[in-house]
Amino acid sequence: MAMIPRLAVLALLAAGAGCSSSGDATSPPDEVRYAYVLMGPDGVAVARAITSAATCPAISFDGGARVQMRVHAAAATIPTRPTAYDDIYNPGPAVFPVTTCDATVPARARSATIGARSLPMPKPVVQRLLVLGDTGCRMKAKLAPAHGDYQACDDPTAWPFQAISDVAASFAPDLVVHVGDFHYRETPCPAGSPCAGVMNYGFGWASWEPDFFAPAEALLAAAPWIMIRGDHEICDRGGQGWWRFLDPRSPAPGQDCNVAADDMIGNYSEPYLVPLDEDTVAVVLDTGAVSDGPFDPTSAESIIYGWQVQEAFYRAARWNHSLVLVHQPILAYNSGGSSSTKGTCDAGNGELQGVLDGLYGNLLFPSAVDAVLSGHLHMTQFTSFHESLPPTFVLGNGGTKLTAACTGDTPTTPYSGGTLAQPLSTTQWSDWGFATMERTASGWTATLYDQNGGVLTACAVVGRTLACMK
Repeated sequence: MAMIPRLAVLALLAAGAGCSSSGDATSPPDEVRYAYVLMGPDGVAVARAITSAATCPAISFDGGARVQMRVHAAAATIPTRPTAYDDIYNPGPAVFPVTTCDATVPARARSATIGARSLPMPKPVVQRLLVLGDTGCRMKAKLAPAHGDYQACDDPTAWPFQAISDVAASFAPDLVVHVGDFHYRETPCPAGSPCAGVMNYGFGWASWEPDFFAPAEALLAAAPWIMIRGDHEICDRGGQGWWRFLDPRSPAPGQDCNVAADDMIGNYSEPYLVPLDEDTVAVVLDTGAVSDGPFDPTSAESIIYGWQVQEAFYRAARWNHSLVLVHQPILAYNSGGSSSTKGTCDAGNGELQGVLDGLYGNLLFPSAVDAVLSGHLHMTQFTSFHESLPPTFVLGNGGTKLTAACTGDTPTTPYSGGTLAQPLSTTQWSDWGFATMERTASGWTATLYDQNGGVLTACAVVGRTLACMK
């Protein structure tokens, strides 16, 4: 089978350029605000630091010589670009007064330090994944201000992401997976709203730091991360921060979301693989820009996603088992237009179902896929099917304003080619929390925890069957 065209084809759809260069000096370690490790293509780990200095700090691996990190993104004030909220307010320039720095982690490195900070190192065999998603504090205006969607960001009982992060860090995971939607402080809060008085909003560092980095600091220090892009990180929303802070790769020309004319490049990135051991691989798909509408095989979006899933599964074919990591639910219920108030949920993403159905038939995924991990819907939901479809875990309950349980006009199945093996009423939880995926001799055990670390349920994943305790 020939290799599928890669991201380079998108350069035909838009044009642009961007680059950065590193300085010669090193910044003092105490100017480093955050340091963490991202898992990138082929399992190559990247140490990343965010510093208030203009130059990057030095890093040492296994106690060796200190080596200056390279500049991934220099501090910048980026001119205002069109956003999803232009009809409501003008967010102004995106201000990033911090320098983002990178260093490739050598294979088999056992330790890394930046000044007094120790960074978590990848493990050759991942036994315990910790999974969470949709973590930010909801600040989303609508044309009618009274109908906006707001959360009390200064109230840890109303926005518990930091508590969740701290508890999750105590579980000592081998690897953390965030299934997308990090950035939620998009618009100002009107008087009388739950977040009235919160001034950190918009698309620059002033919102990214309190929405993700500050509350996630303990969990960032606990293990390397795989970051999945959500719809809140597309170019006309939080895309600039996504490329500066969270994607493990350097952006291709025009991919940094700074210029709206380049969004057809900036909204897409190639899939990549992170081996979990010699037998199992994580398949990372960027579906942040996917439509919620029906499948249109002629759309540029569908063609791009078709290339990407073919390439991803072609590359993953050498492993016997795989986990698919994607933001949008495909074989689980999705967020409906009024789901947060009425409990109405939609079927899984129609565009991705159509793309996969055209490639793999009504089983949608290659036989090596054991399970799909996703977010987007602000609750937890486990789905499995009488047919041989991979079970799906929706884990969008990491702190963002919760979605009501799916009831009412919710379809009887999230995918027309499958019949649910368990009633939906028994496999959904509208509670904040996180999950772990732990290896067993026969597959995986998925355990769902509430925000305090209490067990809500545990499910054995064997083959493509899902057996959950009551």
